[in-house]
Amino acid sequence: MHKYVALLISILVITSVQAQINPDPSDFEKYPMFPDCETLAVADIPNCFNAKMIQFFVEKFEMPSRVTEEQYEGQMVMLFEVTTKGEFKLLNTDAIYVELKEEAQKVFDQLPKIQPATYNGEPAYIQFSMPVKIPLSRNKIGEYTSPEITTTEKTETNALEAQAASKELENIKSKDFDRKVQYKSQLNIPFSHEVYSRFDKALNQIGVNTHTASRPFLYDVVNNYHNFDSIVNTLQLDKKSWFGRKFFNEHMIRFQGDNYWFTINPGADLALGTETDDRKVENLTYNNTRTVFIQGGIGTKFSFYTALFESQGRFAQYYNDYARSLRPDGGNPAVIPGRGIASEGRGGDFDYPVAEGYVSYTPNKFFNFQAGTGQQFIGDGYRSLLLSDVSANYPFFKINTTIWRLKYTNTWSSIKDVRPGVTADGAFINKFAVNHYLSYNVNNKLNLGFFESVISASEDNGGFDASLLNPIIFLRNVEFQRGSRGGNALIGLTGKYKLSNNINIYGQLVIDELRLSELTSGNQNFRNKHGVQLGVKYYDAFKVPNLLLQAEFNQVRPYTFSNNDPLLSYTNTNQPLAHPYGANFREFIAIARYRTDRWYGNARIIYGQRGFEGDINDVFFGGNNLFGSEDNRPSDNGIALLQGNRVNSLYADLEVGYLINPVTNLKAFINPIFRDFSAEMQTDAVFDTSTLWFNIGFRTDLFNWYFDN
Repeated sequence: MHKYVALLISILVITSVQAQINPDPSDFEKYPMFPDCETLAVADIPNCFNAKMIQFFVEKFEMPSRVTEEQYEGQMVMLFEVTTKGEFKLLNTDAIYVELKEEAQKVFDQLPKIQPATYNGEPAYIQFSMPVKIPLSRNKIGEYTSPEITTTEKTETNALEAQAASKELENIKSKDFDRKVQYKSQLNIPFSHEVYSRFDKALNQIGVNTHTASRPFLYDVVNNYHNFDSIVNTLQLDKKSWFGRKFFNEHMIRFQGDNYWFTINPGADLALGTETDDRKVENLTYNNTRTVFIQGGIGTKFSFYTALFESQGRFAQYYNDYARSLRPDGGNPAVIPGRGIASEGRGGDFDYPVAEGYVSYTPNKFFNFQAGTGQQFIGDGYRSLLLSDVSANYPFFKINTTIWRLKYTNTWSSIKDVRPGVTADGAFINKFAVNHYLSYNVNNKLNLGFFESVISASEDNGGFDASLLNPIIFLRNVEFQRGSRGGNALIGLTGKYKLSNNINIYGQLVIDELRLSELTSGNQNFRNKHGVQLGVKYYDAFKVPNLLLQAEFNQVRPYTFSNNDPLLSYTNTNQPLAHPYGANFREFIAIARYRTDRWYGNARIIYGQRGFEGDINDVFFGGNNLFGSEDNRPSDNGIALLQGNRVNSLYADLEVGYLINPVTNLKAFINPIFRDFSAEMQTDAVFDTSTLWFNIGFRTDLFNWYFDN
């Protein structure tokens, strides 16, 4: 330790004892003063200040061992100031070793508050530039005749003018980027089922006070249970070149300053494939998405994110057909599920630009506020019967309140009805969705959640009711007060029980309309509009680390999510807001996920049964199409699940991939898909198809693709 003290004595003697004061100290009424200097004459205060700085550094500074071991010769320069409040602030350290910068910062963090400099009787700040030769033996100790510490010249009494006269822009310099600023931020973790599976087990241990059904999650919440930085460190590849580091290990552009940071990354979703559908002249498929996404933080409470996607694509024929069935008014041919409205490209291809972004503010540990454009998801399963990410992005404002064992999420959203025939003066009709979700950890194992939502239409149908702005209210009562055609409300219940740290079961119940008397009578009344979900997850299945198995069952009765007024249906941009099948279906899902190092694999099998409407000219409404009117129902009673044109579907896919960059979630993958669709009645819209679709590509994993419609 004594050798470090000697070295630091050298540093501080050089930097402060040899201080050159320019202009002369007499230009200032008083120099900054340590307490022991207060009784001295004004002319002696600068030397006292220097001496106290030397003494402090001698006691606190420890020369990094790496600097000594590598026998480095050079210098470091520290720029610091004493503020008008007498506080020390290290502005910048120029040094070849990060360790020297870090140690200098540690010393300055410990410096006490002192009496500030004054000018004409008013507090003034003063800056110092302190070069230090390394090794420290090159510095002469005890000499005051050749000072090297310099102060910023001040020729005006106005402190702001003095600050403007300094080289302020030159002093704004970046720090070495620390990934932890992202992982401790209020940014959302991009919602991808594969990404979320990596920390799902950590969030579902018995006894943890987490709330996993309201998604996406914040980094700073999940980071308490899943150390992102440590895991990314274990995945780092030994890349020395700039390209190697940026492509495999780092953000492309990253900047960190005093209490702010941001990153800029290019992204891509590039896939080339082929399919076997004989209806298609060209069996080659592709997706060409170029992305740039920017994220950052200002202070510790404010974060922001924005992403722009420019895309063209041609998909498997069944998927193209589905996208075209969602076509909006105005001449555009399709809506790409989960992405948005597409224009016609060359040769029948789709061109679909997408933009999303939000700001996130967390004033304290209880509240988080977000405003932007994006998607939300409620549930622990692969599907959600309450709110999912299968429709296009929409503007939203969200409040997350977390206290005790409770998490309360309020979301106000502006959604659209883009069907031909419902536009107003060439503009799409706006709808409004208000969702409340309360999650309660009953004990170490049981979580219960309570959900309510209401869809409100445009001004022609009553407008947006101010009572919907109240975050603590029963929305069903609002719908009742507005009238049956003034809004469409539904309620839901979620639950999760942890059988062990490796197994949990989860479920959902959604109720659009329910009459208990009719439910118990067995009449199968059309008003019994509800759906159920039941699922189970098995982590580290059969003692295989990082193997996740999941099974899920979903069932929704006819007419659920629809309304007498189709404008009030539970939809956005012609797509369901909940399950992609709409209503009148049952579904069985089996999923397996495995990962090791940067490699991962996902396998999925989905068997579905749906009751579609009949021929397009048939007025019969069976309850699958959410835009149908209940007025066209065949009867009040005898409404059976899967009524109408029954369809059986089988979907299976396998994705095997390599995580190219764990910081940006850039992946390379191969993805074979098999889909078989068999209908009882062949119509223009519903008919038998069988497709084998094979894709290879790489993508920046920022959202979910659902090809299993």
